[in-house]
Amino acid sequence: MRISGGASRGIPLLVPKGGTVRPATDGLRQAVFSSLGAQVTGATFWDLFAGSGAYGLEALSRGAAGGVFVEHDARAATVIRRNLAAVGRGLGRELTAVEVVTADALAWIAPAGGEGADLVFVDPPYELIAAAAPVLFERLARALAAKPGALVLFEMPGEMNLLPPGWTCVKRLGKGRRQPTVAAFRRG
Repeated sequence: MRISGGASRGIPLLVPKGGTVRPATDGLRQAVFSSLGAQVTGATFWDLFAGSGAYGLEALSRGAAGGVFVEHDARAATVIRRNLAAVGRGLGRELTAVEVVTADALAWIAPAGGEGADLVFVDPPYELIAAAAPVLFERLARALAAKPGALVLFEMPGEMNLLPPGWTCVKRLGKGRRQPTVAAFRRG
């Protein structure tokens, strides 16, 4: 697994051992960031259920200003920090506007508030989506109130559809059934 574009393109990413993380594929990340284009430059992000941190790291490589990685597993958070160091070296600078938080993503969202983020990457374990998505979107609506144009990019199996109240799916990327896909949601 590697960074697929931007200034750190080609840098290999570490993945936590033990099978607790299902990293986003290079191809799907490439499709997501190709669709985002210039929206990434200067953006702030939250990478929820971060795992290896692939989505947020890709955003940094492509010009994001900074963000927060939220991962419950302490071993995975350590891997994210190591990946951040590698991406920072590739960018030729220290990544000071970045934070790695070891916490449950659902619990972290409520106090996050503040200015919110421009981009929110959500890649939960697939078995948690049905129960977590309603809570997640409700909390994100409050936490992103100051950012009405914020985009939530939610990875899920192709056969799954989410219809969160108050949110509109503006785009769906991926190959369909039995493959990972990403749905892009905006409030409204």
